[in-house]
Amino acid sequence: MGETYDMGDHGHGHGHAHGAGGHAGHSHGVSADADRRWLAIALTLITVFMAAEVAVGIIASSLALISDAAHMLTDAASIVLALVAMRLSARPARGGFTYGLKRAEILSAQANGLTLLLLGAWLAYEAVRRLISPPEVEGGLMLATALVGIAVNLAATWCLSKANRSSLNVEGAYQHILNDLFAFIGTAVAALIVVLTGFARADAIATLVVVALMVKAGYGLVRDSGRIFLEAAPAGFDPDAIGDELAGQPSVVEIHDLHVWTITSGEPALSAHVLVEPGGDCHAVRRHLQHLLRARHGIGHATLQVDHLGEDVDAADLLQITTPSAEPPEHCDDAHGPVHRPGPHEH
Repeated sequence: MGETYDMGDHGHGHGHAHGAGGHAGHSHGVSADADRRWLAIALTLITVFMAAEVAVGIIASSLALISDAAHMLTDAASIVLALVAMRLSARPARGGFTYGLKRAEILSAQANGLTLLLLGAWLAYEAVRRLISPPEVEGGLMLATALVGIAVNLAATWCLSKANRSSLNVEGAYQHILNDLFAFIGTAVAALIVVLTGFARADAIATLVVVALMVKAGYGLVRDSGRIFLEAAPAGFDPDAIGDELAGQPSVVEIHDLHVWTITSGEPALSAHVLVEPGGDCHAVRRHLQHLLRARHGIGHATLQVDHLGEDVDAADLLQITTPSAEPPEHCDDAHGPVHRPGPHEH
């Protein structure tokens, strides 16, 4: 008897194919327990100061202050993403959106990353131009603004530390603000150098440091969101190792059509076709594999199609399966990925 079963569903009756309708027992996307109030306070602090910093940066002719403000824009965007994702994750999947709107977060993250890279390129150009021909910089005004920025970032960091950091989005926003705090410290040091020595190029040098932070964050967002859209295995997951681990479990003869991907950030998913030895207990094997995936790999959304060996192939293919040196038969019209079997084998 064969069965297709989603790990999140434990309430359907048994038959040839089991539906995958329920998802009780695993949390998707941003946690609903994250504290919106603390996030909103941090967002207000950052947005108000960011607008003031742009104005002061223009008055003081400080590119470092303007670049800091641009970096704070990414902090605000990350908090907005967390707030929006909280609401979207609460909406049930319906119609053609079978996962709901969970990947709206990934779309926003990719747009945010591209914006960071483009803005960083412009600021780098301006910084190099100012290194060659430095303008007059109001060091005192620059220093005062940077010190206020440090205080604002400390307050925003404290607010986010009070929210539920088990949410990956909240944790991402928290790390963004910590990163921005370091940038403000660098700007304050540059301003102090300008005040004490009159070395105006310190402003452009501090800008390049901020640009490096922006490029690092932007590249990370584009890379991670791109992996999700391309259905790549999540970072840190080795599908071949997972396939071999599943194939090595009792009563399992073969694992094929194994796919590991990410639905949205922090939500890995897996599907696979499992062949069990004749007479083996399909249901017990499926439960064991699901428990293993959840306990060892944190995969709470796993869909396993389990069949007895020989149920989905003809007699000639069955003879090939039982011959270790033979090429594996095709089990579907468009098989994907390597075949995993107990013992040493090539992928």
